[in-house]
Amino acid sequence: MNKINKVWAVYFTGTGNTKKMVTTVAKAACDKLGCEYAEYDFSLPTVRAQEISFADTDLVVFGTPVYAGRVPNVLLPYLTKNIKGNGALAVPVVTYGNRNFDDGLMELRNIMTVNGLTAIGGGAFVGEHSFSTTLGAGRPDPDDLAMARELGEKVAEKVLSGAVEGPVAVEGEDPIRPYYTPRDRNANPINILKVKPKTDPDKCINCGLCARICTMGSIDPQDVTSVTGICIKCCACVKRCPKGAKYYDDEGYLYHQHELEDVYARRGESKIFL
Repeated sequence: MNKINKVWAVYFTGTGNTKKMVTTVAKAACDKLGCEYAEYDFSLPTVRAQEISFADTDLVVFGTPVYAGRVPNVLLPYLTKNIKGNGALAVPVVTYGNRNFDDGLMELRNIMTVNGLTAIGGGAFVGEHSFSTTLGAGRPDPDDLAMARELGEKVAEKVLSGAVEGPVAVEGEDPIRPYYTPRDRNANPINILKVKPKTDPDKCINCGLCARICTMGSIDPQDVTSVTGICIKCCACVKRCPKGAKYYDDEGYLYHQHELEDVYARRGESKIFL
């Protein structure tokens, strides 16, 4: 039997969905194992400049959102260089905005394996899409959270039984497919990579929250209307602004948003893998 001394909840989160699911899984596992609990949030670039190492007595619930069907490419340098597994057990977790998690969970599992972590369970959970307030609205909901607790408890049971071989089988294609490309009605690609949020001066109170929570550190704290670096459209600034002062008005961005809302209005499925 593997002796687990600590369960980690490790995550990148823009609007809070990934944090909610990772911590739910981790706390459920921790409760069943009766061990120490710790959180590590690598959402900010200053944190991603640092290395984190785990021990072979750790269980690491590790989460990222899915962007365009995969792990966000801006996170790959950090995930591939600064995570040291050292034989820890792990549970990869992804959240997706009601369209599809495609190869995101498999890619995260593979990265963790290369980093020296053994994935013994995994989960893909629906959260409200970062672009939208209607796509996946209200998700994760009580059913999603119950499934996350189930994942944590069953992973703990695997640990207690000694059945901890991995990596766990998850959905996805090998080799990993290219990032999903949004297209217009004529099948032409829509490129929103350089799109950045705007600020409504009538609503903004210059509280600086958007600059403090920007996952790329791209909003100038001295002038929050200025986005000096890249924007990954995590929408932390849009959805967490207390005055609703941040927004996108790019035509391609809005077309893609509305297309997603129209095509994927059905209830997306959360899934766990053991």
